[in-house]
Amino acid sequence: MGLYNDVVLPRLCHLAMRNRHLVPYRRRVLAGAQGEVLEIGIGSGLNLPFYGPHVRGIHGLEPSPQLVRLAERAAGRSNRPVSLIEGSAEAIPFDDKSLDTIVTTWTLCSIPHADRALAQMRRVLKPGGRLLFVEHGLGPEEAVRKWQHRLTPVWSKVSGGCHLNRPIQALIEHAGFDVARLETGYMKGPKTMAFIYEGDARPI
Repeated sequence: MGLYNDVVLPRLCHLAMRNRHLVPYRRRVLAGAQGEVLEIGIGSGLNLPFYGPHVRGIHGLEPSPQLVRLAERAAGRSNRPVSLIEGSAEAIPFDDKSLDTIVTTWTLCSIPHADRALAQMRRVLKPGGRLLFVEHGLGPEEAVRKWQHRLTPVWSKVSGGCHLNRPIQALIEHAGFDVARLETGYMKGPKTMAFIYEGDARPI
């Protein structure tokens, strides 16, 4: 799996995340970013063109060195300072209460220990800071959930650890956030992969 995980999978992720149906989600969520921003799982940098004028600087955290290299190209075209960090969201290399905004887009599904990562996000956000997120996860219908639970063990092995069945709202709230805005619904695609949680949360 070394060649697949190290070379093939990052390229597949980049291609999949270029889906035009994701653009409206990116625009809406990133419009709320301001100040010093940490993007968790910046991937190949597809969010960078959507950051608005209230953002001073962008820090991108990404565990895949191949995706970091792709993100470097996007960072070179950004009109805002971008620093890229190869590392894990389970150990965010920033001081306590040092960031204004954290962004996650289709990221929480693949972090091995999402609860630890969210605890780290809460730690580094300033009081009044914001967690802006767009994530896919556990659907509301029992039939969809059953298929998500059945498929996740196999799917996660071929998709870089992606879990189809994570209860995103519950994970965020259990980590000590108040979800101030939440919109949910299916985007275009197979229901097992397409239930979207889009919102804004604040550390309690």
